[in-house]
Amino acid sequence: MKKLGSAKELEDWRKEILKNQDPEKPCISICCGTGCRAYGAEEVANEFIKEKNKRKLKVEIEIKTTGCHGFCERGPLVVIRPQEIFYQHVTKDDVREIIEKTVLNGEIIKKLQYFDPTSRKMLIHEHEIPFYREQQRTVFKNNGIIDPTKIEDYLVVEGYTALSRALFKMKPRDVIGEVKKSSLRGRGGAGFPTGLKWEYLADQPNRKIKYLVCNGDEGDPGAYMDRSVLEGNPQSIFEGMLIGAYATGARQGIIYVRTEYPLAIKHLRIALQQAYEAGLLGEHILGTGLSFNIRLVEGAGAFVCGEETALIQSIEGKRSIPKQRPPYPVEKGINGNPTAINNVETWANIPIIIREGAESFAKTGTKKSTGTKIFSLVGKIKNTGLVEVPMGITLKKIVDEIGGGPSGRVKIKAIQTGGPSGGCLPVDKFDLTIDYESLTEAGSMMGSGGLIVMDEHTCMVDVVKFFLTFTSEESCGKCTPCRVGTRQMLEILNKITTGKGEEGDLERLEDLAHTVQKGSLCGLGQTAPNPILSALRYFREEFETHVIDKRCPATVCRDLVEYRVIPVKCTGCQLCVSVCPTNAITGPRSKPHNLDPEKCIKCRACYEICRFDAIAGDAIVIE
Repeated sequence: MKKLGSAKELEDWRKEILKNQDPEKPCISICCGTGCRAYGAEEVANEFIKEKNKRKLKVEIEIKTTGCHGFCERGPLVVIRPQEIFYQHVTKDDVREIIEKTVLNGEIIKKLQYFDPTSRKMLIHEHEIPFYREQQRTVFKNNGIIDPTKIEDYLVVEGYTALSRALFKMKPRDVIGEVKKSSLRGRGGAGFPTGLKWEYLADQPNRKIKYLVCNGDEGDPGAYMDRSVLEGNPQSIFEGMLIGAYATGARQGIIYVRTEYPLAIKHLRIALQQAYEAGLLGEHILGTGLSFNIRLVEGAGAFVCGEETALIQSIEGKRSIPKQRPPYPVEKGINGNPTAINNVETWANIPIIIREGAESFAKTGTKKSTGTKIFSLVGKIKNTGLVEVPMGITLKKIVDEIGGGPSGRVKIKAIQTGGPSGGCLPVDKFDLTIDYESLTEAGSMMGSGGLIVMDEHTCMVDVVKFFLTFTSEESCGKCTPCRVGTRQMLEILNKITTGKGEEGDLERLEDLAHTVQKGSLCGLGQTAPNPILSALRYFREEFETHVIDKRCPATVCRDLVEYRVIPVKCTGCQLCVSVCPTNAITGPRSKPHNLDPEKCIKCRACYEICRFDAIAGDAIVIE
């Protein structure tokens, strides 16, 4: 690989790559993100390569392994370009047929197509599928197109053109001004204006070493947006950080990634090596005075590292415990030096803003929440995966149109936004627009972008207990309100879910939540009560039923429910028998079954799988 000494050499290299590409050449694009790999995508990719080599085809075919395509539950995903033919649930046994029928003869394989339940049609092309059709992809745009281990692929999709524009057509303060004009806000959850943070860093004395940090420590349960960007398009993060370095005078960069993301780490290491070899990282980048180095730091996966000062402690090799602010990291960060921290998605937005202009970027979204946002859409919904949508879209549109509505036979009941730091919003709030102010006013928050959909089989008390269990375990223990308060709140919730709730428990729970919220040192403790407060605000009646009637309406809380078979509804299909882990359900096929309460561990597997409502969950009378 040639080391680039100027912007001209970069553009000449790009032109050479484009010249050698045939836009009409068949390209089989295989999603090899972590989600699809779990379904066997690596085997599929290897089989494509093996089949191609074995056949010695006259027609040249490109096999490309890419990052996450987003529609995770349908994996492994294969897209055949340039026709954009979309195939789902592909196995290695399908490979020969795909090459023979689709690639060589243009035939569509029906069994691999996507069936749209709304239009009742089999859809051929990726852009026709509702999950993709209703999205607006900018950050995630190239994830399913490029091979993240080849810098040449990034150059083909205008990679590093924004860096060239910043270095040769803009002054550092012009870059900051453009980011400020775009109104980009931090995508990690707090929503602090990115341009303002950069301006603070630029104003720090130049005699000190300045650091830029990419926070890839994604700790929310069910969230994997940052992981997918790191896996699928690592060069976009480098380009964003290089632009930030030019604008602020920073000379050192750190990408902090949790060790639980092995594929992201692997791709980052490959991409870093290629960027250094090309001269896009290191000294005198593209023949300018800009020198910038990036190193990778692997974190231990502590949720508290979402807080800036705790993250800095971890980077320095210390225990990740938050520190009192001020001073803020932009004044005194890593080893006492000025430090600006932005999350993965924020950095990935920077090249888009500089390349396309702040005004163009700000046209998407709302006045105070511009651009797009990537969400991980999971839970009791038909279409789960990663979605990128414009700020200002409604929860209803995401759930009903992109998500396809409820996955089961019961209605959707609520959605949790913002993970453990966010809140539970009922279905009558689904007309709410997704932006920082609207979600905060409703008692929730944007967070890093987790959306967990819940149906009427979900117990809100149990959901709150789950999130509080997580935050109490993740608390660093430094401050008393968080360390003690979260555990006291959890004790009350445990009482309520086991039928031991007492009059006044809900009031005590609410008072404790406000105390922890106001008295905690960092964002973990300050936001930990959000799920409780929002659930009490919108689902108080469900809490009261647990306390007063000792009953769980959703039949989830094990100590408050007992399962039985309803003979007149049971068809003897034996689905419940096949999933029962303790053999508590017995009976011959086509005859009503029996459920032994002594063997039943109340796992709900039978209740969830029964298609005939033949399993009943009865409240247990607790004295």
